[in-house]
Amino acid sequence: MDEDQQRQRAGPATHDHVGPVYRIRLQGHLDKRWSAWLDGLAVIHKEDGTTLLSGALTDQAALYGVLIKIRDLGLPLVSVQRVESE
Repeated sequence: MDEDQQRQRAGPATHDHVGPVYRIRLQGHLDKRWSAWLDGLAVIHKEDGTTLLSGALTDQAALYGVLIKIRDLGLPLVSVQRVESE
């Protein structure tokens, strides 16, 4: 079973260990239903035509996993920011 199948079988990510909070800005509006697939990050549409993904990720590996998914969707990445708290 590959990693994606294992994740789907396990259900949505639970963040028992709260990691750093990230804000990832994308060009265009991403449908909010993608939140679960993007490790539970909140999907927020901004008036400037961008989408803000925001939330805690367990570690750097989780961040890179989300960035890879964004790349695979062909979404233009505007910025990635680590913040102290939400």
